[in-house]
Amino acid sequence: MRTTRSWVGAAAALLLAATLNPLASPATADDHFDTPITDPIPQDPVPSTLGLVLEEYAQLPASTPNGPVTDGRIGSRHNRINYVGELPDGSGRLQVPDLNGTLYLLEDGQQHVYLDVKQRFPHFLSWRGLGSGFGFAAFHPEFGENGKLYTVHTEVPTAPGESTYPPQRLTSSSVTSVVTEWTADDPSADTFAGTSREIFRFRFGGQIHAIQQIDFNHTAAPGDEDYGLLYLAVGDGGIGVSSDVPQDMSTPSGKILRIDPLGDNSPNGQYGIPETNPFVDEPGALGEIYAVGMRDPHRFSWDVGGEHRMFLGHIGQHAVEAVYDVDAGDNFGWPVIEGRLAYRNENQCYLYPLTDEMAQAGYDYPVASYDHDPPANWPCNSDSGHAISGGLVHRGDLSGLKGKYVFGDLVEGRVFYTDLEEMDDDAATEAPIHELALYDTDGTRMRMPDFVGDGRIDLRFGTDSENNLFLLAKGNGKIWKVVDTKRAPVPKEIEPGLADDLVAAYDFEHPFAANDAYEEDQGSSGTLLQLINGGERMRVDDGAYPGSNNALQIHSAAESPTGQAWKAGVWDADGEESLSAFNGAKGITVMGWFKMTGTNPTAGYNAIGLAGVLSGNSDGHGVRALLELIQVNGELRLVALGRRIDTGASQTFAASEDWRDLLPQDEWVHIAATFDYTTGEMALYRNGEALDGFYTNAGDPWQLDGSGTSPTDPRGIKIGGSFPQNGTERNPCNCRMDTLMFFDTDLSGSEVARQYRRLTRGG
Repeated sequence: MRTTRSWVGAAAALLLAATLNPLASPATADDHFDTPITDPIPQDPVPSTLGLVLEEYAQLPASTPNGPVTDGRIGSRHNRINYVGELPDGSGRLQVPDLNGTLYLLEDGQQHVYLDVKQRFPHFLSWRGLGSGFGFAAFHPEFGENGKLYTVHTEVPTAPGESTYPPQRLTSSSVTSVVTEWTADDPSADTFAGTSREIFRFRFGGQIHAIQQIDFNHTAAPGDEDYGLLYLAVGDGGIGVSSDVPQDMSTPSGKILRIDPLGDNSPNGQYGIPETNPFVDEPGALGEIYAVGMRDPHRFSWDVGGEHRMFLGHIGQHAVEAVYDVDAGDNFGWPVIEGRLAYRNENQCYLYPLTDEMAQAGYDYPVASYDHDPPANWPCNSDSGHAISGGLVHRGDLSGLKGKYVFGDLVEGRVFYTDLEEMDDDAATEAPIHELALYDTDGTRMRMPDFVGDGRIDLRFGTDSENNLFLLAKGNGKIWKVVDTKRAPVPKEIEPGLADDLVAAYDFEHPFAANDAYEEDQGSSGTLLQLINGGERMRVDDGAYPGSNNALQIHSAAESPTGQAWKAGVWDADGEESLSAFNGAKGITVMGWFKMTGTNPTAGYNAIGLAGVLSGNSDGHGVRALLELIQVNGELRLVALGRRIDTGASQTFAASEDWRDLLPQDEWVHIAATFDYTTGEMALYRNGEALDGFYTNAGDPWQLDGSGTSPTDPRGIKIGGSFPQNGTERNPCNCRMDTLMFFDTDLSGSEVARQYRRLTRGG
């Protein structure tokens, strides 16, 4: 994805150095420390020619939270499956916990309930906070002999029971994390029967970032220091942004703990504190602490090969998602720093250069990370739909993947890898991140939203004793097994020579994960497009050309399932700053794929709106450059309609051929319109070929003087009708659209033809 990058003034070189070399003093003047860094990690994940072939392995049952959800992202999930891993007893059984309260076992892809956690605890809570509920199950490495497994779940703030350590400040939204030991009477049984005891309890001040994962290091052998020790990833309770709890050594918050579940020298006598823990002899520090300085330590794993390194996927605040190589005693710096830069709670939109004190504090930095890059017209301090899902180092036989750490973005569902040999914990630079392609077993390239049928994926990873790789999603409750890898060129939908002029592009394959009623821009402007009145339902399984899986469905109110016009667009009364490339532009091109799917024009209307760029003073109807069908001399015609001056008159270039032949029912057609504001020339193209046509206005309505359009930012883009601010319905289209592109130049006929051919030939 091409994104706009912004470094601030003359400090750019200094700030880049601070990003890449945090161990050096990044600045010498105080004002440099106050210079915000708007793009913490300039390098985006690089698309890889390597792809994963996914085969559906299991479908887990639907489930619901056990109370009134406080966040729609909880209740909208098919279920809340959280992990897949193998029991360490040689049986080959896989375990899958569901945050809504059930532990499933899988055998050959078939599931059955092993343990209903929610029924065992009267104060069980799975409806407050994205991570609330039954978070994880960890089976003791000797489970086959001792029958012991451990779970973590959350309870309501009024639940009885004493917190193992002093709780965070308690509020009505508090949650309590409880770790329980279960002992099965028969470890080989299909369902649990046995006893349980509570070993750890901690009350958080909020409803997020509680205990996410608990697990054993299954690479440790009997006699090793780490054998049989249980790791707990304890979040900051959501209060790390406004307190120092992740750096406070007297509380579990924002730490990874390591305990001996079979020991008894803890404060409550229910577990042991290993004497080899790094802070066990430090005054004022909890002996359980293994590593510190974390916001939301979401997922960790050990490399089953090599040096058995421990890796953590750490969810950041509003900027950086990071992978850490975890060693005993590490401090990852939160909330003083995020990733490799300074964090300031008073301005969460940006990070800042490290001060000398921070650079010398001995913090540990990520071995790989990526930033959020929120859309240009989305509030920078709002959730932009990014959160890392920690993965694992692949040691199986998937070609091209061995020795690579595979992880992803749990919200968007993008799957990444980094090379293990480039993940150097002591280096000043990080390992490059590569994005893996995804394919179904028929060889069709897809994205996780296509597999899941939802813009928010909630992606997780897992493996088994044979090092198979699994992906799972809460969005539809499915588990996929990676059955192969595939090499293929990275498809490029934009002709390379035209890329610099592509301001905005929407292929409807990129739902905005924070709210999939929006579509992410694949052009340079990063302008978020709203799918109006139909939201995510407007994406349909259809494609205009090879490699396209989705299209946009547009409806008039008369044919809409909701009784409202389905359209799309962007509108800002002050002018959409992200579309400033059209400010004073000397030319514009609008193009895309269109398919008529209903009655056109809608009864009561004498025009059909397709797509266009609004003028700088538009009420939502006036345009700078537009593809549309309008009445010309009493006949409906396909036209390019444009305006050079915001307050001036428009000019129309109409196609001579009958519009029903140009846009036949239920057939995809590629249409382009070009506008040269310096000469007044306009043109229309169908499937890469110029159309005969005529100008409808004699004279000089544009008041040509050799300059471009008005020096104002357009108020937006409209698609499928007028008024993208969702005002009055006008000129509705009952049609589908695919890969709409808006250029800040008037493309030549040969350039339009090359772009058309690129799409029809599959990129």
